[in-house]
Amino acid sequence: MLPLPAAAAVLTWAAITTTSHACLGSASRHDIFLPLLNNTLAVTNQIPLNAAGYGVSNLGQGAHMVTDGVYQSLVLVSTEGVVVVDAPPTIGHKLGWAIGNLTDAPVRWLVYSHSHADHAGGAYLFAANQTTELTIIAHENTAEQLALANDPHRPVPNITFTERYRLVAGNQTLELALPGVGHDLGNIIIYAPRQRVLMMVDQVYAWWVPFANLASSVYVPGWIRGHDQILAYDFDVYLGGHLGGPANRTAVEVQREYVHDLMDNCAAAIAESANDDDLGVGLAPITRDVLARNPNNFWAATAVSRDAVAERCYNVTNEKWLGGRLAAQDVFGYGHAHAMVNTLRIDYDVLGPNGVRP
Repeated sequence: MLPLPAAAAVLTWAAITTTSHACLGSASRHDIFLPLLNNTLAVTNQIPLNAAGYGVSNLGQGAHMVTDGVYQSLVLVSTEGVVVVDAPPTIGHKLGWAIGNLTDAPVRWLVYSHSHADHAGGAYLFAANQTTELTIIAHENTAEQLALANDPHRPVPNITFTERYRLVAGNQTLELALPGVGHDLGNIIIYAPRQRVLMMVDQVYAWWVPFANLASSVYVPGWIRGHDQILAYDFDVYLGGHLGGPANRTAVEVQREYVHDLMDNCAAAIAESANDDDLGVGLAPITRDVLARNPNNFWAATAVSRDAVAERCYNVTNEKWLGGRLAAQDVFGYGHAHAMVNTLRIDYDVLGPNGVRP
């Protein structure tokens, strides 16, 4: 069980009885996580890297995924030039090398999946080294964010759209659409209908649990809904922008199942926490004790209560998912639970002991 703040260290919530979560604040933090080999799918989904440190997966009909093993870009080779979706700085110059080994055609279009620097921070390499004009395309929210950032590594796009945009590049087509605010304000779905390839970055992490705190999403309900919006498309190949190689519809479905399990478990934990008794079933005894030791420090009571509810949710979720179909549940699972408890409270009106009493 995660350690509580000193004011409540001796207290426990009796409902927290399942597999304990190790203390992530310990000096041996790098030793407490499960080996990746516990998840065969995550391991086999990796594509090999060459001596230069990148790998290329041929998706067919001029579409390719380029990766450094952690980040991904989509490359479309057309009769009129190359389209690149995202330029992660970790891939950096290697993305240009990969493209040069695929074609002699210049890069003429660059699409930003969203504004975040870890996916767009290598864009300046194309902007600076082009001998032909580079057209950068993004959602208007992404353009606004980049204008505010004023980052020379992420040039502001010169074509923007509100809902949908169809990029026709020679014999290749990309359909861009904003599903709504989720992971980011302008995080778009990128769909290549000819190849039946769909890319939505930081939405699904194929065969891995999502990144920290439910993908660090600015609006978690929109991010949760994104799973269904992806599955409404007719696609065979899914690219999530991170980790390993190309995935499929099943990877999206499995992460959707994980997220909804987490949601149900956190809602149940919030409901259990509302029990007002002294038997240790609910949070009332903990809250009263924290306030007795820290008079009027309501943030202390709130922090202890939310941590306990999140831990309950995390431990129940572990029973199904730890060491199972998604890798690294032990790394980010508790943060997912904490983020889910928060979004249930403020976005879904699941308030438990903080709701209106009869």
